Amino acid sequence: MDLKAIQGQIGLAFNNNELLLQALTHRSYINEHGDTSIGDNERLEFLGDAVLDFLVGDMLYQRYPAMPEGDLTRLRAALVRTESLAELAHNLGLGTALRMGKGEETSGGRERVTNLCATFEAVVGALYLDQDLTAVRAFVTPRLDALLEQVMAEARDRDARSRLQEWSQAEHNLTPAYRTVSASGPDHQKEFIVEVVLGGRAVAQGAGRSKQAAAQAAAGEALRLLDQGELVV
Repeated sequence: MDLKAIQGQIGLAFNNNELLLQALTHRSYINEHGDTSIGDNERLEFLGDAVLDFLVGDMLYQRYPAMPEGDLTRLRAALVRTESLAELAHNLGLGTALRMGKGEETSGGRERVTNLCATFEAVVGALYLDQDLTAVRAFVTPRLDALLEQVMAEARDRDARSRLQEWSQAEHNLTPAYRTVSASGPDHQKEFIVEVVLGGRAVAQGAGRSKQAAAQAAAGEALRLLDQGELVV
C-alpha cells in the first residue's frame, strides 16, 4: 500500500503512518491474513465517531446561534449519518484504499456504505491521535460545509413538497403525485428525472441523484411556476 500516495489523495500528512494504515484496515483483512501487528480500524472508528459528533455540534452551535436545540440535533444527525459520511469517504477514494479480505471485496465491500462510513470515522480518529483536534477540524470542516449546504437544500426541498401539497389540497382538493420519468448513469452516479402530477397533468419536472431528491426538485420547480403565474393544473 502506497501510503504517501494515499495521503496526497486525501490531503493529509501523518506523522505516524501506522495509524493511517490501521484506519484503512477492515476486519476481514486481519481475519484473512492473520496480521495482528497493526489491527483493524474498529477502535479508531469508535474514536472518530465521537470526535465528529463534537466537531459537528460545535460547528452548528457557533454557526446558528438562534437555532433551537431540537433543530440542531436533527441537523447534526443528518450530517453524521452513515450515508452522509459514506459519501465523504467515497469522494476521497477511501474505498479503493481500504485493505480488506477477498470475500468482503468480491461481495461489494469497497462500495458498502457501512464500510465507507466506518473508514472515514477511522481516518478522523487516526488523525486526532496523530495530531490534534485542530488538524481534524481543518480536515473535516470544508467537507462538512459542502455537506451542510446539501442537507439544507434537501430540507428546503422537503419544505417545498409540503408547501405544494398544502396549496394543491387547499385550492384544488388534489394531492400531488410523483412519477419517475427516467434513470440514467452507473449505479454509483445515477440521475433520476421525476415529474410532479396534479389532477392527471404533469406540471413540472426535477432531477436528482435519488428519486426522492428528484421529486423534491420537481416540487420546487412547480412552486417556482406557481409564483410566476405559470402553473397550469
